[in-house]
Formats: sequence, structure tokens, C-alpha cells
Amino acid sequence: MTGNEAIARGAWEAGVQFASAYPGTPSTEILENMSKYDEVFSEWAPNEKVALEAAIGASFAGGRAMASMKHVGLNVAADPLFTLSYVGVTGGLMVISADDPGLHSSQDEQDNRYYAKAAKIPMLEPSDSQECKDFVKAAFEISEKYDAPVLMRMTTRVCHSKSIVEMGDRVEVPFIPYEKKMKYDPIPAVSKILHRHVEERMTALEKFSNETELNRVEYHDKKIGIVTAGVSYQYAREVFGDNASYLKLGFTHPLPMDKIRAFAKEVETLYVIEELDPFMEEQIKAAGIECVGKEKLPLMYELNPDIVRKELLNEESETIEINPEEIAKRPPTLCAGCPHRGFLYQLSKEKRAIAVSDIGCYALSGMDPLNCKDIAICMGGGFSVAHGAQLMFDKAQTGKKCFGMMGDSTFFHSGMTSLLDAIYNNSNVVLTVMDNRITGMTGHQENPGTGYNIKGEPANATDIEAVVKALGCKHVKVVNPLKLDEVKEAIEWGINVEGPAVIITRWPCVLKKLSAEDKAEFGNYKATNVVDHEKCIGCKRCIKTGCPALAYDKKTKKVSIDKGQCVACDVCAQVCPKGAIGREEK
Repeated sequence: MTGNEAIARGAWEAGVQFASAYPGTPSTEILENMSKYDEVFSEWAPNEKVALEAAIGASFAGGRAMASMKHVGLNVAADPLFTLSYVGVTGGLMVISADDPGLHSSQDEQDNRYYAKAAKIPMLEPSDSQECKDFVKAAFEISEKYDAPVLMRMTTRVCHSKSIVEMGDRVEVPFIPYEKKMKYDPIPAVSKILHRHVEERMTALEKFSNETELNRVEYHDKKIGIVTAGVSYQYAREVFGDNASYLKLGFTHPLPMDKIRAFAKEVETLYVIEELDPFMEEQIKAAGIECVGKEKLPLMYELNPDIVRKELLNEESETIEINPEEIAKRPPTLCAGCPHRGFLYQLSKEKRAIAVSDIGCYALSGMDPLNCKDIAICMGGGFSVAHGAQLMFDKAQTGKKCFGMMGDSTFFHSGMTSLLDAIYNNSNVVLTVMDNRITGMTGHQENPGTGYNIKGEPANATDIEAVVKALGCKHVKVVNPLKLDEVKEAIEWGINVEGPAVIITRWPCVLKKLSAEDKAEFGNYKATNVVDHEKCIGCKRCIKTGCPALAYDKKTKKVSIDKGQCVACDVCAQVCPKGAIGREEK
């Protein structure tokens, strides 16, 4: 099982009743697998804050609950998390943060272990899939015993790597009857009392940390001792084997400082091996325990056995020599037939436009050949950043027009409040909802606009156009993003509109399995285009659309189309000045 699959399995075995999440790599598959267990109510939430709040409600009502998210998602959920630390739980509650060392699919590689320290809550870090399953069970027991949410800190390698897992049966945990309690209402006077409980709990948790088998010592050669956790333990074991002793930490906040101190006395040299920040190292050194960590190991990106071996043993593994110049450059790009391409291509040609993107497939538009995107920060930022920038561009009289861009799922996540800010403050900005009828980049999860829930069952579908108008926007256009004339007209309209304007592009993701409603609205539009080489003049205008189905032959100076990728979205056909691209005849 992958770590994500094992997390879901462990939650099911632990008697969890409720699970909520917002999709985000590397955490997405946790809830997707959770939804396969009928005993658990699983739901995609509009965002991570809502997911955690719903889990809190389920916990207060007496059931075991969990919320999962990628690391930046915990930023969104931080508000309820910190207060929950004071309030505590009824049914056990676990929050899963999937960090992304190496930035495989994220805008930063923040180290979310600091959330446990700042919120003063217990934290677990599994190092393989078996521990993922087992630690989930332990998390709920800890949560209920110490009246605290538990942070399960995962990383990409643990989430996605596979290892053998010994399965167990589900244990039904009785609901805890609801009782009205003062702690559920954390007004200042109540929170003053609750804060004292938090500090007392931390003392008790530190004692637990020093005693629990989740933190174990493995004595071998005592010349080198290693304190480590998570996937870093696997790297250390691969490099040192039995030539070192290990203090393998599974419960990492609060740290078992007494156990660490005793371990340090048994070894000659103490290394702390951890990815990203010196979370453990700083605390160990502050306790007066000598150790070596980030003096040798990098602060950035993932670790791996080769890095550990080189930095700590000054040895390098034999490997194949690669000439970097022979490696083809393959930057990430939009799929052939992506409905975003037409809008992004047309917007890139507008010199007055500043494109403010969000987090999603359209974020791939910043590189050549599209070279459309100017700015991107975070989920929901596409609209609010564009609003703030537009105010300054207007004040400076630059003549620039900001186009905020975000997808349908992002709009539901945090775009509606950003849109409301622009409408309320009468911003002269154009905001674009790029509705491809699914949550695309994370792997086609349903969202409030698709009409289906995580189990594929019919659900209430939210109409984006109706929401935009209900929020007070008076200037709204809905366009087919694959029709370039229609897009060009909408962009020009947006530039000339006074006050906030919204463009909604509506066409399904090319990879989406179409629902009955999609088929009724969009039809069976897929076909294949070909290039008439007698008409093609090799101008490469079609290549500038960035479609990976198009290839230019330098020898013949002609363009060809990969029939295996082309779906005949016709964007390339519309930009060809010679009409050289058309449907393949069957």
C-alpha cells in the first residue's frame, strides 16, 4: 500500500466515522481511498478550513473524525486549528498535513512540524506505510486520552511510496454522547482557563513522549548515534545500516528530551537527520545536547541516501555519468485540447493585460511559448492580488488592466470572497473563472459545481454565473474558451468595462470522463486534425499556442500533428493563416 492508502485503512480500522478534505498533492489519495469505506462519511470540502471545521463538528458530536490536506492547506485551516488546541475534542480528531520537500507540486516547501509546536498539539511522523496505518490508530487514542487534536505529519515520499502492510479488522468505537460544555464556547474568560489546560497537557505529553514505544532506540555500533524521524529514518538506515545506533522518533512533538539525552550519552557522535528545517536539532541543542545536523545536511529540498552518504561519510555512490546537454528539456505544459489554452493564448497577445494566476493547470502558462502569466501567489490570490494591483495601476495611470484567473474548484475554495472584495470596492479589474467542470490538476476530484459528490452520487450543483451575479457583479460574460474570436471579444470588452467584470470560460477538461450533463451540454466534440503540408508555410504560429500535439520539423519546415494526442479543439486551426489545419477524413 502507499502511505496514503494505509492512512485511510488505518482510519477505517480505528473506527473513524467522518473524513473531510480538499484535494492537494501529495495528500489527495487519502480521502479518495477513505471514500471506498462505506462505514465512513467522506466528503470533499470547498477548502481546508471548512474540512477541519466539519471534522471538529463531527468530533464534538461524539464521532472519531479526520481532515487531510497538503501542507499549504494547513495555512488555510490554521484559524480553527489553534483554537481547537485550547478547546480539545470529544471523539478523537486527527489532522493530516502532507508536506512536500523538494516542491514536486507546490509553491513552497514549508515545514509544517512548526504548526504542532506553535499550536501546542501532539504530532506523529510515520516512516513507512505500516507505520502510517498503525500511527493512525495511536493518534486517535492519544487524541481522546489527552483531549487534543493530533497532527499527522506526512511527506511526499511517505505518501506515495509503497510497502507491505499487515491489515486488521475495523473496530467500531461507540459514539460519545454529546454534553453541553463550557469549553465549546471559547470566549476570552473561558480561553484563559483552557490555556492553562493546554500547558498542563504539554507536560503530560512530554512524559508520554519519553515513555511511548512510538519512540524507540535501536542500538548497534555506538560510535555514531542518529536521531531521526519520518522518511529520513529510511535514508539513514540505508546508508549506515548496523554501523550506527538509532533513536527513531515516531512521536515528534513534544520531543522525548530525556530519552534523547540518555541516547546521546551512549554514543560518541550524535547526528540529527531530518528534512527541511532543523526542527528537532534546534530543540536538542537548546537542551544542551551536542549534536551535528544542518552544519552538514542541507536546509532545502528532499534528502536521499546519496546526500546523507556524501555529507556525513564523505562517500559517493557509483552512478552513471549523464551529459546534461543531451537531456531534452520538457517543461510542464497544458494537455493537448486543454480548454484553458484558447483563453491564455489570446490573453498573452494583449499588451495592456497583466495576468494574475492562481493555483491550478493555468499556472503552467507563465513559460514560453504562451508566456501569459505574470503573477501567482496562492489559492484564491488570483482575484484579490489582481484587485490590489489594479488599484495601483489605476492610481499610477499606467493603462494596464489586470486579469485575475482561477479555476472552478479554486473559485469555490477561496475565490468567492476575493471576488466580493473587488465588487465591494468597485475595482476596475477583470476576473476570469476558468470552469473546466472538475478539479483538474490534482486528478479530477468532484467539486460543488460538478453535480456529483466523492462517491459519484448526484449532488446539488452550484451555478458559478448565478453566484457571481448574486455577489453583485453587473458585468458578466460566459464564453467558450476554444473559440478565439469569442475570447478576443470578451477580453476587449473586459478592458473597456468600468468597474469589476467577470468572464467565465466554460468547457470541460479534455481528460474528464464526461457526465450525462456534460454530454448534453457539450456533445461529442472530440475528433482529430491533420496538417495539409502543401498549404503549411512553416510560420509556427500554431506552435506558439503551446499544444504538445504539434511538432515542427526543422528539415521540412512543416508542422505535424500527433494523432494520439489531438482532440480537434481547433485552437491551432484558428491561428493558422493559410487554413492548413483541418479535420482528418475518416
